[in-house]
Amino acid sequence: MEYQTLYFEQPGPENTGATIRVVKEWADRLNLSDIVVATTSGATGVLAAEQLQRHRVLVVSHAAGFSRENEQEMLPEHRAKIEGFGGRILTTQHAFGGINRAVRFKFNTYELDEIIANALRVLGQGAKVAVEIAMMAADAGLLRTDRDVLAIGGTNSGADTALVVKPANTFRFFDLRIRGVLCKPWTF
Repeated sequence: MEYQTLYFEQPGPENTGATIRVVKEWADRLNLSDIVVATTSGATGVLAAEQLQRHRVLVVSHAAGFSRENEQEMLPEHRAKIEGFGGRILTTQHAFGGINRAVRFKFNTYELDEIIANALRVLGQGAKVAVEIAMMAADAGLLRTDRDVLAIGGTNSGADTALVVKPANTFRFFDLRIRGVLCKPWTF
């Protein structure tokens, strides 16, 4: 098998359009129907849901209270557009966060999940996000763990990384497989 990876000079939202185009091409080439994409405000989710309508698009957003207590970061108008394009939305706790992050905030120490997250960041923030949302979706029963999916992540905002992933439930993290890197930033 011969595959090419697209490398962006820098991370960031300016790569979102190209990332979605690469995912669309590879979804067809690999005959993959499930695509999971990270979003905060919902803007990246809208683009993915609109441009990947022939596929099953699952948009994963932050849990309420992630940035500010009692606040949901996904804008209602973006939620409506994603659903209008046939996309599904999962809002849940981060796989590499949750109660362990509370321990870090309270006791100023890191727990295992954040150590794993930081290890994944050697490939870039978007790669960590792509792995994390695939697990979150598997935990919610919205992605199967016995077939590959395309996972789209980004660095702060937008999308700059796409992976082919065989998801795993969080409690089976070491069964997860990164099959391929479709695109990612070269510098991060």
